[in-house]
Formats: sequence, structure tokens, C-alpha cells
Amino acid sequence: MIVAEAVGRALAACGVETAFGVVGSGNFHVTNALVAHGVRYIAARHEGGAATMADAYSRMSGRVPVVSVHQGPGLTNAMTGIAEAAKSRTPLIVLAGEATDVHSNFHVDQDALATAVGAVPMRVTSAGTATAQVAEAFRVAVEERRTVLLNLPLPVQAAPFDPASTGDAEPAASAAGGAPVADRAEGGEAFAKGGEAFEDLARLAEEGEAFEDLARLLGAARRPVFIAGRGARHARGELEELAGRVGALLATSAVARGLFRGNPWDLDVSGGFATPLATELIRGADLVVGWGCALNMWTTGHGGLISPGAKVVKVDLDPGVFKAYTSPDLGVVGDVAAVARSVTARVAGAGGYRSPEIGRRIQAEGRWRDVPYDDESAGGRIDPRTLTIGLDDLLPHERIVSPDSGNFMGYPSMLMDVPDEFGFCFTQAFQSIGLGLATAIGAAVARPDRLPVAALGDGGALMGLADLETVVRLGLPMVIVVYDDEAYGAEVHHFGPHGHPLGTVTFPPADFAAIARGHGLDAVTVTEQADLAGVAAWLNGSRERPLLVHAKVTRDHGSWWLENAFKSH
Repeated sequence: MIVAEAVGRALAACGVETAFGVVGSGNFHVTNALVAHGVRYIAARHEGGAATMADAYSRMSGRVPVVSVHQGPGLTNAMTGIAEAAKSRTPLIVLAGEATDVHSNFHVDQDALATAVGAVPMRVTSAGTATAQVAEAFRVAVEERRTVLLNLPLPVQAAPFDPASTGDAEPAASAAGGAPVADRAEGGEAFAKGGEAFEDLARLAEEGEAFEDLARLLGAARRPVFIAGRGARHARGELEELAGRVGALLATSAVARGLFRGNPWDLDVSGGFATPLATELIRGADLVVGWGCALNMWTTGHGGLISPGAKVVKVDLDPGVFKAYTSPDLGVVGDVAAVARSVTARVAGAGGYRSPEIGRRIQAEGRWRDVPYDDESAGGRIDPRTLTIGLDDLLPHERIVSPDSGNFMGYPSMLMDVPDEFGFCFTQAFQSIGLGLATAIGAAVARPDRLPVAALGDGGALMGLADLETVVRLGLPMVIVVYDDEAYGAEVHHFGPHGHPLGTVTFPPADFAAIARGHGLDAVTVTEQADLAGVAAWLNGSRERPLLVHAKVTRDHGSWWLENAFKSH
């Protein structure tokens, strides 16, 4: 056995079940070792896609995956996906070969690359320490909720590994084991050992005055609103019980969309994607509580959703979020579920924001589909709202919607419904385009019981084109929707109204349906609502091949969320 093989064995013993990557000479042996010890390996066609697949897989499965890449260019190719994962505090481990000879063409400062995007650089330094260093990297990923770069220097990888001489005949599994790890906080969500709560932090909070202060604020509030983030995805029951006790309305950040689906007091998403009704009611709140939610500029509509007189509370495991974005009047350190249970026992029942009239309005106006619009389909182009509503009606409800970034993204994000908090995978912390297809692949691997839906702009689709082959090779029954306006639409609608030339951000037509068929997918082109019959036919058929929907969408003006975002520029 060599060190590279020992590293793969040790990661499998820690509980890693799935790895994504692109194999080169510098990660060949460690990847084969992962496979030999039972880890499922998903070969991507680009390292950036592999990193984003792993990120999405982690979000949707609650397990820590591995990304395996070649030294130097393999790592640099993966950096955008790694940056997204690091900014989202997604626990995963990037294994990268490392050329230590400064004269090697493959040599770069890999530690500096990781640090620059917020990942944690670590390294296997010798045969005698390899297993312990792997276990420590896994611990950091799990307990500190970090994206870890574990460098594997080429000379160390090739060194002989003698389990007997290292005292490692049977490498111990990590404390996290193979059990799913659970979200605990957003913008610092914690992944708990074996899915258990961080009871020490919960007890710490209970011993102080913060719970009593929160209970007093909730008892005095007449119009409380709860906004739950990714760190609250494990606490729906506790939050609904407390909200019912104090009469709070319920909303989520974008990444936690679907958490309260089915609750009659669910306002859906807060922030840039909020419906007019949600905007009105959140602005009317006299108390806003962020649960595992950083209340960043997007979730608060650049601060415009929180009225000047409203009190703000943040509940989070990471006290660092109290200093970020919206400043709270009260910060409570603790696990969201534990805090909610404790506070529920401390407050008396109150009517709060809930009333028959508010309930009727949420029922009638609470989703974007309820908001009337003028269908602008014409001239061989379909209104993206009409397109998305039509797809929402056709596609099975058990789905995972994975949107890319761009002008179009509000339409699939808000007009396609999701069954719960695991029906929406939103890799947007870095706001890069081109991650949507890889996101959908990672989500599909995590949840094979659901129909994966990738929603892409034409620019992002072309950026991620290589992994169309991955979708076909894996046999994923995916629906890929390309919202094609033949442009980088955000830039067109940002700069166009000011008279700037747009030749750098507009493009000639591309036949995405032909491209898809060339990769082995089925495809339909949609220019009007009647063309969605092709989607229905695919759904009613064998679904042996994935489907790409090439939608030529209207492009006369920017989307509603983009227009609102530009107001802050």
C-alpha cells in the first residue's frame, strides 16, 4: 500500500460515500482507492462542475462528499465551484494532488488559492501521519462547517504505507461516522456529528438571559415574522409550534425555500424573490426573527423589508453572523430547534400577526402564480412566466429545482413550486453563472427519488455544456430548461437603458435542441405555449433519455427581481 491508497481508505472509513472529480495522474491512485473501499465515484467532464456537484450533493443529502482533482490546473479549474461551496459553508473535502517542485509546470501555491476563496488548506505530510491528517480534515469539514482543501504532495502520495508501523492496521472511523450530518446554521450552518444537535451550545444559551429576552420580545410583538434559513431546515416542527403560539407569519431565505410548504401562514421567500404580499407583510412586522439565517442583503431586500421601527433577532450557532449584514437588537447563540423549544415553554399564547383576513390574503395572493400579469409572448418568443407556469403544471411535484444565475432565474425559482426544503438547490452565494447544470447533477445523485430540473440561461448553459454528457452517462431522468434570450440578460437590462453599446453581451442564435440531441438527449424547442406539448409527450413516455427544453424567451425588459436589485446599485 502507498500513501495515496491509505488516504482513500481512510476517507471511506470516515464515512465518505460519494466522490466527484476529474482524474489525472496526480489523483489517479487516491481516486481508485476511494472506489476500492466502496465510495461511489461520479466522473465529471470539468473540475468546476465536479466541485459544484459535490456542493449540491452535500446540501441535499446532508453527507460530506469528496472532490478529487489533479494538481495545478485541476485545482484552478475547480476554483469557482470551491468558492461557492466555501462561501456557503458547505462541508466537503477537496483532494488535490500537489506538485511541490517549484520548477514543475503544475506548481502553484495551492494553499493561497484555497485561502483566497475562503476554503481551509490542509496537507498530508508523511506516511506516518497520513491517516490522522485525513481524520482531522474530515473533522474540520464536519464540525467547523468548512470546505477543506486536502493537498496530497506527489512524493508523499507515492511513499510506502505500512499500517503496522504507523499503528493504523484498522483506521478508526471518524466520530461523524457514515450517518447524515444535519444543517444547523446558514452562512455558517453546522453539520452535527451523527445528526445530533450541538447540545453544549444549546445549554450555553439556556443558561443565559437570551432566551428570556427573546420570549419577552415575542410576547410583546403584535406583528412578528419568522425568517428561516438553511440552518433551520431541521427545525420546521419547533418553529411552527412557536410561531403558532405567538401568531408569527413564516418566511424563508431563498436557500431554505419550501421549508414551510403547506402551512397556511407561509409567505414563501423573503427578499428579492418575495411576492408583493410577502413584501407588504414583512415590511409591516414589528419583530423579525432570523432563525439560522444571516438576514443578508438579498433576504432583506437590501434592508428595505425591515421597517425602521422593527426589532430584529438572530438565532444562530455562529455568533459571527450577528455582526454581518442586518444588525440585530438581540443575538441568541444556539441550535435553532433547541432555542425554539425552550422559548415556546416561556411564552404565553397571543394572536400576533395572524387573522382571518391575513389568512385569506395568503391563500389568494401568497404565490407568484397568484399575481396577474400580461402575457407578452409574441414574435416567436414565449413569456418566461407563461413558460414556467406551464412547466410547473406539467412536471411531477416530487422535484428538485436547481436554477443557474442570471436575469431569468427568478422565474423558475418562484413560479416552479417545490414540495419541501429539499426541493430547491440554490448555489448562488458567489453569484456565478454556469453552475446550474452541475448543481442539478449533484442534487440528483443525492435524491434519486425526485425529478431533477435544471433551469439555465443560454450563457450559463454554454458554460456548463461539457456535463451534458455526464447527465446522459449517469442515466439521469433530468429536465433541462434553457431560458434563451441570446444575451447576458442581466448586463443588457442593466446597461442598455443608459444607452451603452451591447455588442459584447449579445449573441447570434444557438440551436440548443440540436446541441442536446448531439449529446444524446431528447429535446424540444418552445416558442409558444402550445409547444409544451412536447414536454408532456416526454413525461408520458419512457423517459429513457433526459430532456432539454430550448425556450426562446421574450427579452424586452428585465425580470422584476433584477429591476429591484438594480435600485441598490
